[in-house]
Amino acid sequence: MKIGEAAKESGVNAKLIRHYESIGIIPKAARSEAGYRKYSEADVHILKFVKRSRALGFSMKEIKKLVGLWRNKSRASLEVKNLALKHVEEMENKIQELQDMVRTLRHLAKNCHGDSRPDCPILEDLATSR
Repeated sequence: MKIGEAAKESGVNAKLIRHYESIGIIPKAARSEAGYRKYSEADVHILKFVKRSRALGFSMKEIKKLVGLWRNKSRASLEVKNLALKHVEEMENKIQELQDMVRTLRHLAKNCHGDSRPDCPILEDLATSR
């Protein structure tokens, strides 16, 4: 199938497919005599795998590793599990950081009078270097 068909079937746009090829996330596509990229069902399956991995927040570096592990049938599942658990830990840390930011902003907004006076604890906090 051509790139447009692969894009439609996988849910990954053609520009991203070309990008994934260029950075080695997916193998280089075969070419027709006319020079068009040709994709197989296996290629589309990899694209779906990549799309799902991105939806779960994995970085491109992690996705490249996951694709390699997925294609390697002699892999140890422990390596995949460790990569997933590391990603979970990173997401949990990010969630904590975001919750801390929300708490701080709520506190600052609560202490701002929100009236015509010029003093504002939000701006004062932002001006404070930490």
